[in-house]
Amino acid sequence: MSDKNRIECLYLSQEDLLEAGCLDMRMAMDAAEKAMLGFRSEEILFPDKIVQIFNEATQERINCLPATLLPEKICGVKWVSVFPANPEKHGIQNLSAVVILSEIETGFPVAFMDGTLCSNMRVGAMGGIAAKHFARQDSRSIAFIGSGEQAKMHLIAMKTVVPSLEECRVSAKYDYEEEQFISEMSRIFTDMDFVASGTDGQKAMDGADILVTATSAQAPLLKAAWMKPGAFYSHIGGWEDEYEVAKQCDKIICDDWETVKHRTQTLSRMYKDGMLGDDDIYANLVEVVAGEKPGRASDTERAYFNAVGLAYVDVAIAHAMYQRAKDADKGKRMSIQETMIFQHENLSEYIRI
Repeated sequence: MSDKNRIECLYLSQEDLLEAGCLDMRMAMDAAEKAMLGFRSEEILFPDKIVQIFNEATQERINCLPATLLPEKICGVKWVSVFPANPEKHGIQNLSAVVILSEIETGFPVAFMDGTLCSNMRVGAMGGIAAKHFARQDSRSIAFIGSGEQAKMHLIAMKTVVPSLEECRVSAKYDYEEEQFISEMSRIFTDMDFVASGTDGQKAMDGADILVTATSAQAPLLKAAWMKPGAFYSHIGGWEDEYEVAKQCDKIICDDWETVKHRTQTLSRMYKDGMLGDDDIYANLVEVVAGEKPGRASDTERAYFNAVGLAYVDVAIAHAMYQRAKDADKGKRMSIQETMIFQHENLSEYIRI
C-alpha cells in the first residue's frame, strides 16, 4: 500500500472558520474586489450554474455553482440550498451551503467546508463595497426590511465601511424576529441604538441614510417616498421595492447588469416591462472598484445597488477562509482514500457478486 495514493482534505465546520477569525468582513471584501478584477482579466473560469427548483411557487431550490481561480490554481464549487419557507414552516434557517475546493495540478480536493458563512458574508461584502463608494460617509442611520442572516451580515459590512452609523432600525414580518435581530446584533455593536418598528416598514425605513431590504418576499415593500435625497439603498432579494425607488435614484449600480436583467429582481422586472434600459445603469461595481467610474458625486445623490450574486466571489472568499483556517491550524484532516481501489489487499472480502 503506497502513501502516494492517499487522498485527504481539510474538513472545516462553521465553528472552525469562526474560531480561525474568518468572520472578517475586510478580508471578504478584499477577496471580492480581487475576484471581480480577476474575472474581468480572464483569470477566473465561471461556467453556468445548475439550478434544481422543487417548488416554482416558493422557489425552493438547490444550486450548484462552480468557479476556478486560475492564479491560485484552485477550483471550487458551492452547493447551496435555498428554502424560503423554512423559517415559517419548520422554524429553521432558509439557506445552507457547503463548499468544496480542489487544486488543479492533480485535481485532488483540498477542503470540504461549511459554505453558509461564506455565502452570507459574500452578500454583506458586496453591499459593503458598494456602500464604501456610494453611501455618505457621514451616514448615521441604517434601516432594514428583513431581519435574517443576510440582514445581520449586511449590518456588519455597513458598520465596517461606514463606522459613523449609530442607529439601526429594523422591520420584519413578526415582532419576535425584530427582537431576535436586536438581541443578537446589539451584543456586537454596543455603540449603536437599535429600534424595533413593530413590523412597520415605513417606521423603519423613512428618512434613513442607508436602506437595506433582505427578504424572500415578492412584493414592493419599500416605497420611494421613504428614501430621502442622499440615501444609499442595497437591494438583496428579489422584488422588494416599487419601481419608483429605482426611477428616482441618480445612480443604479449592479454586481453584473447582464446577469441581473435576466433574473427576478425589481430591476429585472422593470427591464422586461420596458421601464429600464441598459443606458439607465450607471455601472457594474467592478468599474468603480477599478477606478474607471467615480462613486458618489454629491451629498444629495440617491444610489441604488443590486447584487444578484456571483459565485466566483463565493469561491474566492472560501479560499481566503481556507487559507486563514489552515494557518490557524483549525479543522480536521479527513482521509478520502488510503489507496487505489484494486490495491486493497482484502478487496475480495468487500465484493458482492
